[in-house]
Amino acid sequence: MLNRLFRPRPAQLTGRTLYAACVEQARSPALYTAYAAPDTPTGRFEIYTLHVVALLDRLGGHGPQAAETAQALFDTYLKALDHALRELGVGDLSVGKKMRRLGEAFFGRAKSYQAAYKALPDRSELEALIARTVYVAGDAERAPELAAYAAGQREHLEGQPLAEILAGRVTWRPA
Repeated sequence: MLNRLFRPRPAQLTGRTLYAACVEQARSPALYTAYAAPDTPTGRFEIYTLHVVALLDRLGGHGPQAAETAQALFDTYLKALDHALRELGVGDLSVGKKMRRLGEAFFGRAKSYQAAYKALPDRSELEALIARTVYVAGDAERAPELAAYAAGQREHLEGQPLAEILAGRVTWRPA
């Protein structure tokens, strides 16, 4: 009986699985070599966010199960950020402030990515967003290539059956 009481809801398990898929894709070496995304904590935050937002965008507006799964994906993402900050040695007293800033950054990115996705197939807004976030301290010459990658991932996700994604099965295009 206690096992059923404390067992995570299916959407929570799916959210964790989808987050793991985002992490695996965001760790593709090609993103950091071919696209020259900065291999720094900030650069990785931006690449992880790009993938999580693309998946949240795919889940958006598809009913209560998709909304619950999206929330579980987002919650898992936040827990992972908190854990990463602690692993980087951020003190307990500072974690809350840093998480607040990261949360604000995430919501700003999500809103900007969604607006850029609505403007597709014109990628100029997406390119500008990537240039000012991913490449903030680096070589923004690769922004058009990474924007093409992001637009391609979004299109690829749209082509996947929602039932498969809600079952925790998502595929990504190769980086």
